[in-house]
Amino acid sequence: MSVPPTNALDLCRALIRCPSVTPADGGSLPLLEALLKAHGFATHRVKFSEDGTPEIDNLYARIGTGAPTLVFAGHTDVVPVGDPAAWRFDPFAAELSENMVWGRGANDMKGAIAAFTTAALAFIEKHGTSKGSIGFLITGDEEGPAINGTAKLLAWTKQKGEKFDHCLLGEPTNPEALGDMIKIGRRGSLNATLIVEGRQGHVAYPRRADNPIPHLLRLAQALIAPPLDTGTAHFDPSNLEIVTIDVGNPASNVIPAKAQARFNVRFNDLWTPERLADEIERRCAAVAEGARYRLVFEPCNALAFVTEPDRFTALVAAAIERHTGHAPKLSTTGGTSDARFIRAYCPVVEFGLVGATMHMVDERVAVADIETLTAIYTDILENYFGVA
Repeated sequence: MSVPPTNALDLCRALIRCPSVTPADGGSLPLLEALLKAHGFATHRVKFSEDGTPEIDNLYARIGTGAPTLVFAGHTDVVPVGDPAAWRFDPFAAELSENMVWGRGANDMKGAIAAFTTAALAFIEKHGTSKGSIGFLITGDEEGPAINGTAKLLAWTKQKGEKFDHCLLGEPTNPEALGDMIKIGRRGSLNATLIVEGRQGHVAYPRRADNPIPHLLRLAQALIAPPLDTGTAHFDPSNLEIVTIDVGNPASNVIPAKAQARFNVRFNDLWTPERLADEIERRCAAVAEGARYRLVFEPCNALAFVTEPDRFTALVAAAIERHTGHAPKLSTTGGTSDARFIRAYCPVVEFGLVGATMHMVDERVAVADIETLTAIYTDILENYFGVA
């Protein structure tokens, strides 16, 4: 393989051209590995799998042996494109038009990977590694089940004796414009199903049956009111959302035997999954009124966490403001990310591109934003290692 470009824009386009829809790699990690290895990084391609799940390729790279170690994290896998015909351009062609790069993964998150890779290589060429070490944690399993990706890669690095002082994750954190927002934490996420058993019967003879639907509605209402909490210093209030109610009854003259509702809770740092499950059980028991129900909670690998603002977050925020003119908001909003795994190993903050078109048809990123983000990451590196 020829050495890929070190220009952030060209590297972004090269990565987009790799059709890395989870769990496929599409050539993205070999491309990055070749580039980093050519510039002196020690690289390790590590594959993980579990029964019933696809084998996932991951990349760990490091240059330098001293402390401190700043590690950049991200994912090369992308979500499916949907209907390719609905796209303005081929979603894996990385077309340039209207001063934007178009393609799946442009802002989630191949543009950021290109930017921090370019920044790191330029920094090393200028300053070397005498002040510390730079690492990369790149997974191919963020958009999928997240079973064989960052969590296992981190455990692998720990087993090898690797230690990190801080991590910068390049997820698209900005709602509208580059510089809007840094993510310093994430809410937890808990999935569960409420199942209510009834007794099937004819609708004309309701006393001979037991309709589970009124029971389900009563229990579901108890789940969402009153609110779980009013929020904390760094988090919005927790929210429970019922995402589907299923009965599976095709007949209009039959009382069904069972009804169920799936729900998700995005919870703040007032809760653990165990305490949250206890509260949900308590709410259902309080209004059960003889209903025969059960709650099934899925395993939770997304806990609420926050990286308390400190010198590192201030350093990142200052670099962003210097290059964008915006003082970024410190936020814990949005969905989950691999920061939930990284936070157990070192302080982590997230800053990347504008996420307005992520996961959408015609995903795209402004060329100017890629260039500015590269400058921000370069600024962070220079101030982190004290060479600015």
